[in-house]
Amino acid sequence: MTANAFIFARGGSKGLLRKNIKILNGKPLICHSIDVAFACNEFDQVFVSTDCDEISAISKAAGATVIKRPVELAGDESPEWLAWQHAITYVFNHYGVFDEFVSLPATSPLRSKEDGTLAMRKRGGQQADLCIAITPANRSPYFNMVKIANDGQLELVNKPETKVNRRQDAPKVFDITTVVYASTTEFILNHTNMFDGKIVGIEVPKERAVDIDDIYDFMLAEAISTNVDGNI
Repeated sequence: MTANAFIFARGGSKGLLRKNIKILNGKPLICHSIDVAFACNEFDQVFVSTDCDEISAISKAAGATVIKRPVELAGDESPEWLAWQHAITYVFNHYGVFDEFVSLPATSPLRSKEDGTLAMRKRGGQQADLCIAITPANRSPYFNMVKIANDGQLELVNKPETKVNRRQDAPKVFDITTVVYASTTEFILNHTNMFDGKIVGIEVPKERAVDIDDIYDFMLAEAISTNVDGNI
């Protein structure tokens, strides 16, 4: 089966200005994802979908093939799924049909090159429609996450069947990360939500699951990636 890697990076960023090209460890944020995609050795081509000329120039210099994203697919409220569909259709029309689609978001620069491979293998091995990366959650809806009830009182988001006195006794829950999304072009083009199909996941440690949305996330990524050994 043929596989291509994609990085989707808008020019607009409200939480952290010019986030996708902010320098992390000596190179623009987006280049960490591009470099991992090439190092993975699983992909026929590496594409960057963007509406920004500056991101486009940096991506081309890093070796990626750029897809110009339409303005209507680059707004704050634009579902990224539509950008996925646009990118797949563009590649079909300009480079030929391919089977496997892997998204490596620029906001997760600490992933390993193995994460993409593992996600692809798990999706294929379990005949799933999509494989994502998950990491253990800090909080649990069964133990220390609450909602406000109609009467104004607080109650657990999910009430367990039996009393839970320790977080360790609650059902294990995970956060969805932006480390990797591995799917098929057929599934992406014929659906509108990842939970429309069979979804599986690979577990990644927290130090590889940092998702940069604001300056605090960026500072955390810097701290992790510049430890005493110089490794993640």
